[in-house]
Amino acid sequence: MITTLLIIVLLVLALYIFLQDPRFGKAPAGARLELIQKSPNYKNGKFENQHFTPDLTEGYTMTGVLYEFIFKKRPHRIPSDIIPSVKTDLLNLPLDQDILVWFGHSSYFIQIEGKRILVDPVFSGNASPIPGTTKSFKGTDIYTVDDLPEIDYLLMTHDHYDHLDYKTILQLKPKIKQIVTGLGVGSHFEFWGFSPEIIIEKDWFEKVELNQNITLYTAPTRHFSGRSFKRCNTLWLSFILETQTFKMYLGGDSGYDTHFAEIGEKYGPFDLALVDNGQYDIKWKYIHNLPENVIQAAKDLKTKRLFPVHSSKFALANHPWNEPLNRITELNQNETNPISLITPKIGELVELKNKNQQFQQWWKGLK
Repeated sequence: MITTLLIIVLLVLALYIFLQDPRFGKAPAGARLELIQKSPNYKNGKFENQHFTPDLTEGYTMTGVLYEFIFKKRPHRIPSDIIPSVKTDLLNLPLDQDILVWFGHSSYFIQIEGKRILVDPVFSGNASPIPGTTKSFKGTDIYTVDDLPEIDYLLMTHDHYDHLDYKTILQLKPKIKQIVTGLGVGSHFEFWGFSPEIIIEKDWFEKVELNQNITLYTAPTRHFSGRSFKRCNTLWLSFILETQTFKMYLGGDSGYDTHFAEIGEKYGPFDLALVDNGQYDIKWKYIHNLPENVIQAAKDLKTKRLFPVHSSKFALANHPWNEPLNRITELNQNETNPISLITPKIGELVELKNKNQQFQQWWKGLK
């Protein structure tokens, strides 16, 4: 009995010490917490989605999900082939070139109106606080922080590890001029040594004038947040990026809900929308879109082109690694009026204003 108790105490102590690691960030406090508490989306001590959002779909349990994920892994969750990619020289791109470069999953670089924007960068090769547990696929890490120019605006959709990566953020620190994120997320950045003066935190449906040519709006997604056991103490969001001639929807992680139609009505139509399509399962359909939801979301958003993201770099669900791109392509082809899909290789230049740019189905034939 004494031995068992001693083991339990040691395990609890080890967990406590592990959670003190700076990678877990810092919960909002002080003036930041006071601002959060004034948000209409903060209720009963946490942020809430617009509609009731259970972690799991009705009829499923966390025990069952964990058992399946550990003991019933489906084939090809992790590719055996090397993921193809293109190494674009980002340091020497002409500033008048409006482009997007995807780094896999939900990380990407935008250059528009002479400004450089980085969204949810993860270059550490891991999407988990536990080293070596959620490793990136072979071939997906051809870029490092050294390959990036100075970043005018770092946009963070939420604070999960596959979007807000501690190691990457520390390496980026000298290059970041300004950060725009949801309420509370700035607490992590300030804890990691960033000046509060460069951090802009916003609630849903707020406006940020980046400069005279670029305007950002913040909008809801249907998801959650948290970097340790405390959940939903920071806000998750999406962005609308607007110039005089171009409009983009930069979606964070989300399950399907009425917010897509609301955003389409309020801010659309869009020239391009980036929507979460990957790491899904019917068991957690409320917090991650299924591919058929992505097609509907594109219609709701009134977008001319659709870029499905959140795939092709990490295995965070039990589906084959290339299923998200296969399913979205097949579903789109069956539409009466198919939408123009943007499916570049990692690192391939996407010309933002070239409506006729074509992309290969590069994932076909890979295992």
